[in-house]
Amino acid sequence: MKQIISTDDAPKPWAGYSQAVKAAGLVFVSGTAPMDVDGNVVGATTQEQTAQCLKNVSAILKAAGSSLDKVVSATVILAEEADFAAMNEEWAKWFPHDPPARQGARLPVRPKNILLTVAVIAEA
Repeated sequence: MKQIISTDDAPKPWAGYSQAVKAAGLVFVSGTAPMDVDGNVVGATTQEQTAQCLKNVSAILKAAGSSLDKVVSATVILAEEADFAAMNEEWAKWFPHDPPARQGARLPVRPKNILLTVAVIAEA
């Protein structure tokens, strides 16, 4: 059975999608921006924004009864390819051992000076 996951500890979605959906023993976290719960962008650098994205993802996973330790796959969408190294440096702090599979893409638009978004799939 599909369960919609929502928490006040992460920013609300901008449009018609859920923060996450729990189904088939997995948690699918939507692309999460580096914003606080009031919708303000947190951080001016790629590292700061990566940390905020992962903080939000962590809060959503916690609401689903999961955690970053259970992430099996991630998608990082960057505004600029040149920001990859900075994102990866911060990423390694959050996933120091046995990191998840990961793919990346380029952000087609940059609302509110957002440098990246992060989506994950985790074990429930």
